[in-house]
Amino acid sequence: MERAEFAIVGAGALGSILGAHLARAGHDVVMLARGERAERIERAGLQIKGLAEISQRVRVLTDPSRLHEAECLIVATKTYATAGALAHLRAARVGCALSIQNGLMKNEQLAESWGRQCVLGAVADTSGELLPGGEVLFTRNEQLAIGEPSGERSVRAQKVAQSIDASGVRASAVEDIQTLEWSKFAAWTGLMVLSITTRTPTWQYLTDADSARVLARVVREIGALAAAHGIALSDRAPLPVAQIVGGSEDAAVAAVRRVGERFRALAPTHRMSSLQDLEAGRPIELEETLGYAVRLAQQATLSLPLLASFYRDFRQTLRRP
Repeated sequence: MERAEFAIVGAGALGSILGAHLARAGHDVVMLARGERAERIERAGLQIKGLAEISQRVRVLTDPSRLHEAECLIVATKTYATAGALAHLRAARVGCALSIQNGLMKNEQLAESWGRQCVLGAVADTSGELLPGGEVLFTRNEQLAIGEPSGERSVRAQKVAQSIDASGVRASAVEDIQTLEWSKFAAWTGLMVLSITTRTPTWQYLTDADSARVLARVVREIGALAAAHGIALSDRAPLPVAQIVGGSEDAAVAAVRRVGERFRALAPTHRMSSLQDLEAGRPIELEETLGYAVRLAQQATLSLPLLASFYRDFRQTLRRP
Protein backbone atom coordinates (compact mmCIF):
# COMPACT_ATOMS: atom_id res chain seq x y z
CA MET A 1 0.00 0.00 0.00
CA GLU A 2 1.20 3.49 -0.87
CA ARG A 3 1.57 6.61 1.27
CA ALA A 4 2.42 10.12 0.12
CA GLU A 5 2.62 13.68 1.28
CA PHE A 6 0.87 14.82 -1.91
CA ALA A 7 -1.28 12.49 -4.02
CA ILE A 8 -2.31 14.09 -7.31
CA VAL A 9 -5.27 12.55 -9.12
CA GLY A 10 -4.87 13.19 -12.82
CA ALA A 11 -1.68 13.81 -14.76
CA GLY A 12 -2.93 16.27 -17.34
CA ALA A 13 -1.50 19.74 -17.68
CA LEU A 14 -2.21 21.21 -14.23
CA GLY A 15 -1.69 17.98 -12.32
CA SER A 16 1.66 17.50 -14.04
CA ILE A 17 2.74 21.09 -13.38
CA LEU A 18 1.98 20.75 -9.67
CA GLY A 19 3.50 17.29 -9.40
CA ALA A 20 6.72 18.27 -11.14
CA HIS A 21 7.21 21.40 -9.06
CA LEU A 22 6.42 19.74 -5.72
CA ALA A 23 8.62 16.70 -6.44
CA ARG A 24 11.48 18.91 -7.58
CA ALA A 25 11.18 20.84 -4.31
CA GLY A 26 11.67 17.62 -2.36
CA HIS A 27 8.11 16.73 -1.43
CA ASP A 28 6.91 13.12 -1.46
CA VAL A 29 4.56 13.05 -4.47
CA VAL A 30 2.64 10.27 -6.16
CA MET A 31 0.79 10.78 -9.43
CA LEU A 32 -2.39 8.76 -9.94
CA ALA A 33 -2.56 8.17 -13.68
CA ARG A 34 -3.39 5.42 -16.13
CA GLY A 35 -2.83 4.14 -19.66
CA GLU A 36 -0.33 5.75 -21.98
CA ARG A 37 0.03 8.81 -19.75
CA ALA A 38 1.14 6.68 -16.80
CA GLU A 39 3.57 4.74 -18.99
CA ARG A 40 5.05 7.98 -20.33
CA ILE A 41 5.63 9.39 -16.85
CA GLU A 42 7.16 6.13 -15.59
CA ARG A 43 9.48 6.09 -18.58
CA ALA A 44 10.49 9.74 -18.92
CA GLY A 45 9.21 11.52 -15.83
CA LEU A 46 7.22 14.74 -15.89
CA GLN A 47 8.44 17.05 -18.64
CA ILE A 48 7.51 20.74 -18.25
CA LYS A 49 8.47 23.59 -20.54
CA GLY A 50 7.42 27.17 -21.10
CA LEU A 51 7.36 29.18 -17.87
CA ALA A 52 9.51 26.48 -16.24
CA GLU A 53 11.91 23.89 -17.62
CA ILE A 54 11.61 20.72 -15.53
CA SER A 55 12.38 17.07 -16.10
CA GLN A 56 11.33 15.29 -12.93
CA ARG A 57 11.03 11.67 -11.96
CA VAL A 58 8.03 10.92 -9.77
CA ARG A 59 6.18 7.91 -8.43
CA VAL A 60 3.19 6.76 -10.48
CA LEU A 61 0.25 4.78 -9.16
CA THR A 62 -1.96 3.14 -11.80
CA ASP A 63 -4.21 1.36 -9.30
CA PRO A 64 -5.81 4.06 -7.12
CA SER A 65 -7.11 1.50 -4.65
CA ARG A 66 -3.48 0.99 -3.55
CA LEU A 67 -3.29 4.50 -2.10
CA HIS A 68 -3.47 3.99 1.66
CA GLU A 69 -2.80 7.49 2.97
CA ALA A 70 -2.13 11.02 1.74
CA GLU A 71 -1.53 14.15 3.75
CA CYS A 72 -3.03 16.16 0.89
CA LEU A 73 -5.04 14.84 -2.04
CA ILE A 74 -5.25 17.13 -5.07
CA VAL A 75 -7.83 16.35 -7.75
CA ALA A 76 -6.81 17.52 -11.22
CA THR A 77 -8.89 15.32 -13.52
CA LYS A 78 -11.54 16.60 -15.88
CA THR A 79 -14.76 17.20 -13.99
CA TYR A 80 -16.71 14.46 -15.75
CA ALA A 81 -14.12 11.91 -14.58
CA THR A 82 -14.32 12.87 -10.90
CA ALA A 83 -16.88 10.36 -9.69
CA GLY A 84 -15.07 7.44 -11.28
CA ALA A 85 -11.70 8.56 -9.96
CA LEU A 86 -12.88 9.08 -6.39
CA ALA A 87 -14.82 5.81 -6.24
CA HIS A 88 -11.53 3.88 -5.99
CA LEU A 89 -10.00 6.19 -3.39
CA ARG A 90 -12.59 6.33 -0.64
CA ALA A 91 -10.78 3.78 1.51
CA ALA A 92 -7.68 5.98 1.63
CA ARG A 93 -6.98 8.09 4.71
CA VAL A 94 -6.79 11.71 3.61
CA GLY A 95 -5.66 14.62 5.75
CA CYS A 96 -7.18 17.21 3.44
CA ALA A 97 -8.51 17.19 -0.11
CA LEU A 98 -8.82 19.96 -2.65
CA SER A 99 -9.76 20.19 -6.30
CA ILE A 100 -8.26 22.53 -8.89
CA GLN A 101 -11.00 21.65 -11.34
CA ASN A 102 -13.36 24.08 -12.97
CA GLY A 103 -16.90 24.53 -11.74
CA LEU A 104 -18.69 24.36 -8.40
CA MET A 105 -19.55 20.66 -8.04
CA LYS A 106 -16.05 19.64 -6.98
CA ASN A 107 -16.27 20.37 -3.25
CA GLU A 108 -19.56 18.48 -2.94
CA GLN A 109 -17.97 15.43 -4.56
CA LEU A 110 -14.96 15.53 -2.22
CA ALA A 111 -17.25 15.89 0.80
CA GLU A 112 -19.21 12.81 -0.26
CA SER A 113 -15.97 10.80 -0.14
CA TRP A 114 -14.23 12.10 2.99
CA GLY A 115 -16.62 14.45 4.75
CA ARG A 116 -16.76 18.22 4.70
CA GLN A 117 -14.14 18.47 7.43
CA CYS A 118 -11.49 17.25 4.98
CA VAL A 119 -12.32 19.63 2.13
CA LEU A 120 -10.38 22.75 1.21
CA GLY A 121 -11.68 25.10 -1.46
CA ALA A 122 -9.31 25.98 -4.29
CA VAL A 123 -9.23 28.22 -7.34
CA ALA A 124 -6.46 27.92 -9.92
CA ASP A 125 -5.54 30.83 -12.16
CA THR A 126 -2.83 28.62 -13.60
CA SER A 127 -2.72 27.18 -17.09
CA GLY A 128 -0.88 24.66 -19.20
CA GLU A 129 -1.33 22.43 -22.20
CA LEU A 130 -0.54 18.74 -22.53
CA LEU A 131 1.25 18.44 -25.86
CA PRO A 132 1.03 15.43 -28.20
CA GLY A 133 4.55 14.30 -27.30
CA GLY A 134 3.73 14.12 -23.59
CA GLU A 135 5.39 17.36 -22.50
CA VAL A 136 3.38 20.04 -20.73
CA LEU A 137 3.57 23.65 -21.86
CA PHE A 138 3.30 25.85 -18.75
CA THR A 139 1.61 29.06 -19.99
CA ARG A 140 0.16 30.93 -17.00
CA ASN A 141 1.28 31.16 -13.37
CA GLU A 142 -0.87 33.75 -11.63
CA GLN A 143 -2.36 32.30 -8.46
CA LEU A 144 -3.66 29.16 -6.79
CA ALA A 145 -5.92 30.26 -3.94
CA ILE A 146 -6.63 27.77 -1.16
CA GLY A 147 -8.95 28.20 1.81
CA GLU A 148 -11.49 26.77 4.18
CA PRO A 149 -15.03 26.79 2.74
CA SER A 150 -16.18 28.17 6.11
CA GLY A 151 -14.01 31.26 5.62
CA GLU A 152 -11.89 30.54 8.69
CA ARG A 153 -8.11 30.77 8.77
CA SER A 154 -6.42 27.41 9.15
CA VAL A 155 -2.93 26.08 9.56
CA ARG A 156 -3.53 23.31 7.02
CA ALA A 157 -4.58 25.71 4.24
CA GLN A 158 -1.53 27.86 4.93
CA LYS A 159 0.77 24.84 4.97
CA VAL A 160 -0.48 23.47 1.64
CA ALA A 161 -0.38 26.89 -0.03
CA GLN A 162 3.12 27.62 1.28
CA SER A 163 4.45 24.28 0.04
CA ILE A 164 3.05 24.85 -3.44
CA ASP A 165 4.18 28.48 -3.59
CA ALA A 166 7.70 27.65 -2.44
CA SER A 167 7.91 24.98 -5.15
CA GLY A 168 7.40 27.60 -7.90
CA VAL A 169 3.65 27.56 -8.57
CA ARG A 170 2.22 30.75 -7.12
CA ALA A 171 -0.22 29.99 -4.31
CA SER A 172 -1.67 31.61 -1.21
CA ALA A 173 -4.12 30.85 1.60
CA VAL A 174 -7.25 33.01 1.51
CA GLU A 175 -10.33 33.51 3.69
CA ASP A 176 -12.89 34.24 0.94
CA ILE A 177 -12.54 31.08 -1.09
CA GLN A 178 -16.28 30.76 -1.73
CA THR A 179 -16.33 34.20 -3.36
CA LEU A 180 -13.29 33.28 -5.44
CA GLU A 181 -14.75 29.92 -6.52
CA TRP A 182 -17.95 31.57 -7.73
CA SER A 183 -15.99 34.36 -9.42
CA LYS A 184 -13.80 31.81 -11.18
CA PHE A 185 -16.92 29.92 -12.22
CA ALA A 186 -18.40 33.07 -13.76
CA ALA A 187 -15.17 33.83 -15.61
CA TRP A 188 -14.61 30.21 -16.69
CA THR A 189 -18.13 29.90 -18.08
CA GLY A 190 -17.72 32.97 -20.27
CA LEU A 191 -14.25 31.94 -21.40
CA MET A 192 -15.39 28.39 -22.16
CA VAL A 193 -18.30 29.57 -24.29
CA LEU A 194 -16.17 31.96 -26.35
CA SER A 195 -13.21 29.60 -26.72
CA ILE A 196 -15.47 26.91 -28.17
CA THR A 197 -17.42 29.35 -30.32
CA THR A 198 -14.43 31.21 -31.83
CA ARG A 199 -11.77 28.46 -31.59
CA THR A 200 -9.01 31.05 -31.29
CA PRO A 201 -6.29 31.85 -28.73
CA THR A 202 -7.66 33.55 -25.64
CA TRP A 203 -6.42 37.07 -26.36
CA GLN A 204 -8.16 37.19 -29.74
CA TYR A 205 -11.76 36.85 -28.58
CA LEU A 206 -11.11 38.92 -25.46
CA THR A 207 -9.91 41.88 -27.50
CA ASP A 208 -12.57 41.62 -30.22
CA ALA A 209 -15.41 44.04 -29.41
CA ASP A 210 -18.26 41.73 -30.46
CA SER A 211 -16.87 38.62 -28.79
CA ALA A 212 -16.08 40.57 -25.64
CA ARG A 213 -19.71 41.74 -25.48
CA VAL A 214 -21.05 38.20 -25.72
CA LEU A 215 -18.62 37.04 -23.06
CA ALA A 216 -19.60 39.93 -20.78
CA ARG A 217 -23.28 39.03 -21.13
CA VAL A 218 -22.61 35.40 -20.18
CA VAL A 219 -20.62 36.48 -17.12
CA ARG A 220 -23.38 38.90 -16.11
CA GLU A 221 -25.91 36.08 -16.24
CA ILE A 222 -23.75 34.02 -13.88
CA GLY A 223 -23.51 37.13 -11.73
CA ALA A 224 -27.30 37.15 -11.44
CA LEU A 225 -27.18 33.48 -10.41
CA ALA A 226 -24.56 34.25 -7.74
CA ALA A 227 -26.68 37.11 -6.41
CA ALA A 228 -29.66 34.79 -6.15
CA HIS A 229 -27.54 32.56 -3.89
CA GLY A 230 -26.25 35.47 -1.81
CA ILE A 231 -22.69 35.19 -3.13
CA ALA A 232 -20.51 38.29 -3.49
CA LEU A 233 -18.16 38.30 -6.48
CA SER A 234 -14.58 39.48 -6.80
CA ASP A 235 -12.24 40.93 -9.40
CA ARG A 236 -9.54 38.46 -8.28
CA ALA A 237 -10.37 35.97 -11.01
CA PRO A 238 -9.02 35.52 -14.53
CA LEU A 239 -11.54 38.26 -15.39
CA PRO A 240 -12.60 41.26 -13.25
CA VAL A 241 -15.96 39.65 -12.57
CA ALA A 242 -17.20 42.19 -10.03
CA GLN A 243 -16.57 45.01 -12.52
CA ILE A 244 -18.22 43.11 -15.35
CA VAL A 245 -21.31 42.36 -13.29
CA GLY A 246 -21.59 45.62 -11.37
CA GLY A 247 -21.33 48.33 -14.04
CA SER A 248 -22.80 49.10 -17.43
CA GLU A 249 -22.49 46.64 -20.28
CA ASP A 250 -20.15 49.00 -22.16
CA ALA A 251 -17.91 49.24 -19.11
CA ALA A 252 -17.97 45.44 -18.85
CA VAL A 253 -16.88 45.09 -22.47
CA ALA A 254 -14.04 47.53 -21.93
CA ALA A 255 -12.88 45.57 -18.87
CA VAL A 256 -12.88 42.31 -20.86
CA ARG A 257 -10.89 43.88 -23.68
CA ARG A 258 -8.27 45.20 -21.24
CA VAL A 259 -7.75 41.66 -19.99
CA GLY A 260 -7.38 40.58 -23.61
CA GLU A 261 -4.58 43.06 -24.12
CA ARG A 262 -2.75 41.61 -21.10
CA PHE A 263 -3.15 38.12 -22.51
CA ARG A 264 -1.84 39.36 -25.86
CA ALA A 265 1.24 40.80 -24.17
CA LEU A 266 1.95 38.15 -21.54
CA ALA A 267 0.40 34.87 -22.79
CA PRO A 268 -0.20 35.15 -26.55
CA THR A 269 -0.27 31.36 -27.02
CA HIS A 270 -2.74 30.72 -24.21
CA ARG A 271 -5.76 28.60 -25.17
CA MET A 272 -8.51 27.50 -22.83
CA SER A 273 -8.49 23.83 -21.89
CA SER A 274 -12.00 23.59 -23.36
CA LEU A 275 -10.57 24.50 -26.76
CA GLN A 276 -7.67 22.10 -26.30
CA ASP A 277 -10.12 19.29 -25.53
CA LEU A 278 -12.35 20.18 -28.47
CA GLU A 279 -9.49 20.15 -30.98
CA ALA A 280 -8.10 16.91 -29.54
CA GLY A 281 -11.48 15.18 -29.88
CA ARG A 282 -11.92 14.85 -26.12
CA PRO A 283 -15.21 15.41 -24.27
CA ILE A 284 -16.03 18.92 -23.07
CA GLU A 285 -16.86 19.72 -19.43
CA LEU A 286 -20.31 20.80 -20.53
CA GLU A 287 -22.68 19.32 -17.95
CA GLU A 288 -20.45 20.31 -15.04
CA THR A 289 -20.27 23.96 -16.12
CA LEU A 290 -23.07 25.23 -18.37
CA GLY A 291 -25.42 22.41 -17.41
CA TYR A 292 -24.80 22.92 -13.71
CA ALA A 293 -25.49 26.67 -14.01
CA VAL A 294 -28.70 26.10 -15.99
CA ARG A 295 -29.95 23.60 -13.41
CA LEU A 296 -29.14 25.96 -10.52
CA ALA A 297 -31.01 28.74 -12.32
CA GLN A 298 -34.03 26.51 -12.80
CA GLN A 299 -34.07 25.69 -9.08
CA ALA A 300 -33.99 29.42 -8.32
CA THR A 301 -36.64 30.16 -11.02
CA LEU A 302 -34.12 32.47 -12.65
CA SER A 303 -33.92 33.02 -16.42
CA LEU A 304 -30.46 32.84 -18.03
CA PRO A 305 -31.45 32.95 -21.72
CA LEU A 306 -28.02 33.36 -23.32
CA LEU A 307 -26.40 30.66 -21.21
CA ALA A 308 -29.32 28.30 -21.77
CA SER A 309 -29.05 28.88 -25.52
CA PHE A 310 -25.34 28.04 -25.61
CA TYR A 311 -25.93 24.98 -23.41
CA ARG A 312 -28.67 23.71 -25.72
CA ASP A 313 -26.60 24.28 -28.86
CA PHE A 314 -23.44 22.72 -27.44
CA ARG A 315 -25.34 19.64 -26.28
CA GLN A 316 -26.47 19.10 -29.85
CA THR A 317 -23.09 19.63 -31.50
CA LEU A 318 -20.31 18.63 -29.08
CA ARG A 319 -19.08 15.23 -28.05
CA ARG A 320 -20.07 14.19 -24.54
CA PRO A 321 -18.55 11.53 -22.30
